[in-house]
Amino acid sequence: MIKEALKYIVGLGDANLHLIEGDSYSDKPLHRIEPYMPKAVELNVSTLTGLIDYIMSETDEMDSKMIVEVTSPTTVKLYSRLDINRDREYLMTVNALLPHFYFDSFMDQESFCIALQSKFIANADREDLLRFAGTVEAGTVALYGDDGVTQKATIKTGIASKGEALIPNPVKLKPYRTFLEVEQPESEFIFRMREGRGIECAIYEADGGAWKIEAMQNIKNYLAEHLKNNPKFTVIA
Repeated sequence: MIKEALKYIVGLGDANLHLIEGDSYSDKPLHRIEPYMPKAVELNVSTLTGLIDYIMSETDEMDSKMIVEVTSPTTVKLYSRLDINRDREYLMTVNALLPHFYFDSFMDQESFCIALQSKFIANADREDLLRFAGTVEAGTVALYGDDGVTQKATIKTGIASKGEALIPNPVKLKPYRTFLEVEQPESEFIFRMREGRGIECAIYEADGGAWKIEAMQNIKNYLAEHLKNNPKFTVIA
């Protein structure tokens, strides 16, 4: 307590400047008082269209140079260049609203088929996966064994007929993972089934995250095209 009290008393005095061998020193810590430069309250929207509409409307006065940064497949930020204090003004953040799918997790057969139809764009592999997952017979997934790469199961091939089939792998799918205004990246997934409380299905991402780079490039291209007549906006990803 005494040490802190003495430091406080010493700090009450004026700062003294000392010149030692050509260098200037102060005997007290100094804190720069930043000039007051008010910043706008950041806006939040959920679509790229909202961002473009805001820019095109010229509703608010902006710096002569602005940056549109694609920070992730689901986030874009609009902010100014550095000001005199080396700070930036953030005007808008765009966060995509997307349906959620539980990758890398098993779910029951019906929920899986519903999610495939509602949260993935239709393509050939999606239809094959739906056809397989919807017709596989309970109790047969583990019957034929599993070598870690391929699985077999019995599927219904007609009203009263059945057949043995390999579970399709890998599959190329296009889930909704980025802004709906741009092309959804297609990537490879590993499809697995197991016997739990009935048949359970799961898909695992198998592209090492390469889809994120493609999605961010798609967003950048989309924004660059719509802002090509506004050179004050630089789009980066």
